[in-house]
Amino acid sequence: MSTTSSPKPSRRRRLTLPVVLAGSIASLVLALGLSPTVAAFTASIQNTVDTAGAGALTMQETTTTSGGTTITCNSTDGSSGVSSNAATCSTINKYGGNLAMYPGQTVTTTVSIKNTGSIAANAFTLTPGTCAQSATSTTYGSATDLCSQMTLVVKTGSTTLYTGTVNGFSAAVDILNKTSTTSVAAGATTSFSFAITLPSTVGPTYSNLQVSQPLTWQFTS
Repeated sequence: MSTTSSPKPSRRRRLTLPVVLAGSIASLVLALGLSPTVAAFTASIQNTVDTAGAGALTMQETTTTSGGTTITCNSTDGSSGVSSNAATCSTINKYGGNLAMYPGQTVTTTVSIKNTGSIAANAFTLTPGTCAQSATSTTYGSATDLCSQMTLVVKTGSTTLYTGTVNGFSAAVDILNKTSTTSVAAGATTSFSFAITLPSTVGPTYSNLQVSQPLTWQFTS
């Protein structure tokens, strides 16, 4: 009686199962690695307007004539506008412009200075230039010291900024210090009066003579 033995599994079949299992495990690991993570709570704010820029400090001077005409000068009236922010104004005469004053007469002129910019002025000064004398006619007196004879009083409100001869008005006036204030706010206006007097003691030698003096307002931030 013959015995039939079962065939032995081939070497290739024995290797197939571990290879398949290894491939399946690798696929599972790869799949898990590509799976999205579990979502968490989040919160965020996006600012869409983040800007910064420079403001401007500009000045305006105004006066009203005896005839009711308002004259205005701006610091931006120069050829470079706000880039230089410095203008020369020849239409506002703070000494009144009366060239026919008589001895003892006082002429008072009121002007206003406004901060037309967007930032405050932390310094405010009035700086006089040198007083000069000249003739207003081809015939004039022989006096040479009218700048030392004519007197000037500069005030803002009840505060006197200067009083003395025109010639003696030679130093810059710190207006904020004089008025015990710290700044001129944007949009604020300050009024000033200039009272100039031809003394009653002068004689004919001062006839047809005039004084002139440049005056400069300045704001500083």
